[in-house]
Parts: sequence; structure tokens; C-alpha cells
Amino acid sequence: MITSLQNDKVKSVRALQTRQRVRQRERRFVCEGVRLVEEAVRAGVPFEYVFHTEGLEMDDGRGRALLAALRESRVPCYLVEDGVMDACSDTETPQGILAVLPMPVLPQPEHPSLTLVLDGVRDPGNLGTILRTALAAGVERVLLPPGTVDAYNPKVVRGAMGAHLRLPLVVAAWDHVAERIAGSDVWLADAGGETLHTAVDWTRPATLVMGGEAAGAGSRSRAWARGRVAIPMAPGVESLNVAAATAVILFEIVRQRRAKEGGAA
Repeated sequence: MITSLQNDKVKSVRALQTRQRVRQRERRFVCEGVRLVEEAVRAGVPFEYVFHTEGLEMDDGRGRALLAALRESRVPCYLVEDGVMDACSDTETPQGILAVLPMPVLPQPEHPSLTLVLDGVRDPGNLGTILRTALAAGVERVLLPPGTVDAYNPKVVRGAMGAHLRLPLVVAAWDHVAERIAGSDVWLADAGGETLHTAVDWTRPATLVMGGEAAGAGSRSRAWARGRVAIPMAPGVESLNVAAATAVILFEIVRQRRAKEGGAA
């Protein structure tokens, strides 16, 4: 059992949890909890190692079964003292398991039909929810230009609920973002937009740009946009939370594309 916070692996986990530059340099991140570690197993991600508490070994349900599956796959699993898990965890009530994983490098389609650009989204909770929603809506890649919160922030990872393992995330400079979205219809979500989000033909290859919580999208995104789309709202309501607005627009895209394919509208 690992009992010391001075253990090298413990210090590494704590650094990955708290320092973006360490995550970026090592290209590794931490996922916590039974459900997220299960998602990593299903996605076939190569684990580096796992920490777990004694309580997980005594669990009669999913936790114990997960630990058995990890050991069967020869994943290095280290028993740690509860206090060590508390120190390594980013949650108030740790579930008794966390895993260190390499950042996935997922293939991107050569000509994606749906790209999401997140310009200046700074709240980790919002970004996590957006990534989870984007995966559910069939977004083929998410571009993260400068000014957006680190996608591997622990709160983002928890909120995304496994989206990191299946959805291509591209951290890119502005020039590279421009290159990647060339050839698609670029639409910017804006509360003052002149076009309703339901009036756009989303069946064409499209890029949706969502701006940050406070200032919205920056000048570069605005310059690329073919037009600005708005979600109709009741009088007196100024705007939606960026995660909610992203979900509304993305699932309008899903509706239109399914309708075109002959599915339910």
C-alpha cells in the first residue's frame, strides 16, 4: 500500500491534477471515478497506471469488477491509503479509483461535415458539458484556439464523461484553425444574430463557432463567419449559458440531417 505523499507516482498524479503545463509537457491526464475509468476501458485507451483504495476491493458491484478487469488486462494497479487518494483527487468525495492516461490522438476525417470551434470558453464546467454534448450530437472534431480553458483540466474531464476518449480535440493556433475550417460554412452563434438557428441549412458541411461566457467570440472568429445565428427566446431574456446554447444549435443540426436522411424530424 502506498501511504506517503512523497511517493514519486503520487507526486506525479498531484502535479497532473493541478498544473496545466505538466499535463501539456507529459501529454498525460488523470480521470477519476468508476464510470470514467470504465469508459477508458471500453475505449481501449492504454492505461499508464491506476490508484485504488482498499474500499474498492471490498465493493460488491461495479468497482470490484472494474478492478478485476484492469488487473486481467495487466494494467499496473496500486493500492493507496485513503488519505493519499484524498490528496490526489480533485473531487470532494473520491470514489476510490483514478487512472493516469495518455492524451488520446484520435483520427480526424479528411473532410468533416461538422466542426465545433470554441472561442474563449473559460469555464471548465461549461467546456466539459459542451464536449459531452458534441459527442452525442455527432460533432467530428472540436477546435480549441488560444483563450479557451485547458481541455484536460480535471473539471473538464469529469464534465465531459468520456468524450475525451472518443472525440478528436485539436488545440490549435488561430492560423491553423483557419486552415482547418476552410471550405465549410462557418456560422457564429450570437445573441444578436440576424439569422435564426433553425433557418440555416445545416445539412451542408458546417463549422459552428461558440464564443466565451463573458465577451463572446473574438474578432478572428467574427471575420470568418458567413453569418451570425441566434436562438429565439422569450422577451426580456438576454442569452443562454454557452453550454445550453451549444446543445440547442447542435441538436437542430442533428434534426435537419436526420430529416434529410429520411429519419424522424
